[in-house]
Amino acid sequence: MSKTIYINLPVTDLAAATRFYEAIGCVKNEQFSDHQASSMVWSEAITFQLMSNDYFATFTPKKIADAHAASEVLLALSRDSREEVDAIVAAAAATGGKADIREPQDMGWLYTRAFQDPDGHVFEAISADMTAASADTAG
Repeated sequence: MSKTIYINLPVTDLAAATRFYEAIGCVKNEQFSDHQASSMVWSEAITFQLMSNDYFATFTPKKIADAHAASEVLLALSRDSREEVDAIVAAAAATGGKADIREPQDMGWLYTRAFQDPDGHVFEAISADMTAASADTAG
C-alpha cells in the first residue's frame, strides 16, 4: 500500500462543506461517505475526511477547536501554475469560504494565496518553480 494521508476535519454543515471541497477540486468517494462524513479525495495520496462535529467528537476526548477563533493547522495545496492558485482561491470564495485571509506572497519562483473553508480551516494554495528556487538560493 502506498503512503497516504487522511485529513480528518470537523464541520458544522456537512452538505455545505462537501460542496466547498468539490468546488476546490476534490471528488467525493461515495463508498466512504454517509450522513455523518464525506470522504473527499484530493489526490491519490490525500483525502479530506469531513466529519460532522458530533461524529468527529467520537474520535477524540478533546474539545473540538473553533477554527474561526484559533489556528489549528495550516494545509498547503500545491497547484501547477499561478492561474490555478487564483482559480482555487476564487472557487473557495464562491462556495462559502474566505479568500486572501492574509496578503498573497509573490517571490517570483513562489506564489501563494491563503483561504479558509466555511468552518475556518486555513489553506495555502502554492505554485512553485523549484528550478528557479534552486538557482535563486545558489547565488
